[in-house]
Amino acid sequence: MNASLFFAIALMSSISFAAVKLPLAKLKMPPGFHISVFAEVPNARSIAQSPDGRIFVGTRTGDKVYMIENGKVSVFAEGLKEPNGVAVKDGKLYVAEIPRILEFNLPRKITRPQKPLRALPQTFPSDEHHGWKFIRFGPDGQLYVPVGANCNICETGTDYGRIYRIDVNGKSKEMVAQGVRNTVGFDWDPQTKDLWFTDNGRDMLGDDMPPDEVNHLTKVGEHFGYPYCHGKNLKDPEFGKKDCAQFTPPVVELRAHVAALGMRFYTGSMFPPEYRNGIILAEHGSWNRTQPQGYRLTFVKLKDGKPIKVEGFIEGWLQGDEAWGRPVDVEVLKDGSLLVSDDKAGVIYRVTYKGK
Repeated sequence: MNASLFFAIALMSSISFAAVKLPLAKLKMPPGFHISVFAEVPNARSIAQSPDGRIFVGTRTGDKVYMIENGKVSVFAEGLKEPNGVAVKDGKLYVAEIPRILEFNLPRKITRPQKPLRALPQTFPSDEHHGWKFIRFGPDGQLYVPVGANCNICETGTDYGRIYRIDVNGKSKEMVAQGVRNTVGFDWDPQTKDLWFTDNGRDMLGDDMPPDEVNHLTKVGEHFGYPYCHGKNLKDPEFGKKDCAQFTPPVVELRAHVAALGMRFYTGSMFPPEYRNGIILAEHGSWNRTQPQGYRLTFVKLKDGKPIKVEGFIEGWLQGDEAWGRPVDVEVLKDGSLLVSDDKAGVIYRVTYKGK
């Protein structure tokens, strides 16, 4: 059997040849939890699920969106430009390229890669720096789309460092948050319906500054400080010309350079009660720190809408100074288990709880 044929066969399996070789035993988690490989998906990034249980996975360095159905992986669409973000609504799949959002039909039976129905009329900058997008539908039925800063640190003007919401059935495009350097993950509090999002701190301020962030939007138009202030009150040495008190501080300061990406409120019933309505987020891992950190899942426990505990949930993708995996996104399935994407190992994991 030639190598290309072997890979094609392996890609259709939920447990592939490459995935079996992953050192899952090195992953440490609380007692009673178990992690396994759900599917092999090259460059797996953002995850979305349809009401019928199909899973869609975007990619960043690739050009494909994948579909997982009944344990089989197939190419849903190809020839796309950094299709990192995926979201499902009303029988359609929405895929975020850098400058635009594509709309696809979701027929019940898919036997070949699909072509988009259209590009939405709302457009975005074409800059590749922080240009890839995480997208998600909010409780209001609108599609939320971030535009990262097109630099490490700069005054971005009005087109960058923002989160927008758009009407996929119309032409509206409204800015809901600003002063956001680069968010690649957000979700809504299941109780208050408020938007919460991760944000990556700037680079080149040393190993331990500034923190990555978890932010909480309480009103449309809030400014979260970039590029003037980082974390709760750290003025930028180049652009810190404004009082940090005028900006909305993060609700959680994470460790520096951990690259916090996808996050979800855990709304399932499989995990122990302490996880209910808390946040599980993916730390993709540092690239510019003397001693690497991140490369884990983090749990944020909340009480009355306020963080009371931040701790590692699953760790071990980083071994010494070398990482064999990098978690990107998380998604809660209907049975309460958790999917986790890993763009380095090229897999989707499934996390379950079976009791202590």
